[in-house]
Amino acid sequence: MAGSTAIVTGAASGMGRATAILFARAGARVVLADRSAEQLAAVREEIAATVPDASAIAVTCDVSRPDDLSALVDAAVAEYGGIDILVNNAGVSRRNSVAQDDAEFEQVWQEVLDINLTAHVRLVRRALPHLRESAHGRVVNIASTEALVSQAGLLSYSATKAGVIGITRSLAIELAEFGITVNAVCPGPIETGMTSKYPAEGKANYARRRVPMRRYGRPEEVAQMTLNLCLPASSYVTGTAIPVDGGMSMFHV
Repeated sequence: MAGSTAIVTGAASGMGRATAILFARAGARVVLADRSAEQLAAVREEIAATVPDASAIAVTCDVSRPDDLSALVDAAVAEYGGIDILVNNAGVSRRNSVAQDDAEFEQVWQEVLDINLTAHVRLVRRALPHLRESAHGRVVNIASTEALVSQAGLLSYSATKAGVIGITRSLAIELAEFGITVNAVCPGPIETGMTSKYPAEGKANYARRRVPMRRYGRPEEVAQMTLNLCLPASSYVTGTAIPVDGGMSMFHV
């Protein structure tokens, strides 16, 4: 990946942080994007400390704001001259259901839709002129096993993650003529900030009951799949939705 430029959204923590660090170790020039300038700075410092020859910049960005996405692309191009890889990792999970109070439902639905789905398409559109100029354009969208199996109380999250798989397949067809591959990764239960709010005992019980590998995954294990999809060896892989879930989505209990 030496010489490639990769934008990673949601890079301040969890799977985004792990992906950014792994890409830097693989030789990519990394554009870190997230809402938290302080956390982004910490990740950039971590990369500088652990990967001495790496090049990374941090861009504060709220992916739900179109102007922020345009500024993100402009910053990447200004610093590195182009874009080769786009990892749409930023996402939120909010509990809601169809029986929720109208005002609360509409607010949660729109927020999750804007961040988890609409932002992916907008960023691809803004980066597309530069991806087309790349010799090996790659887009990886982070979906979820909630797009494949689901549970009560995650209506907006499940809907948007299923939508991520849908746009991945459509974009893969549309962008194939330019040599750009588009794939989705579907993490299952992973140890991230999003799951840190759940009690450790409850997570352990869930893993023993639902996950054949009997544990939560690590952000680095998801990052490895994302990296693999961006390597030259994966140039003929496109339109896929790959679970990284310890076998959870195939396990019937």
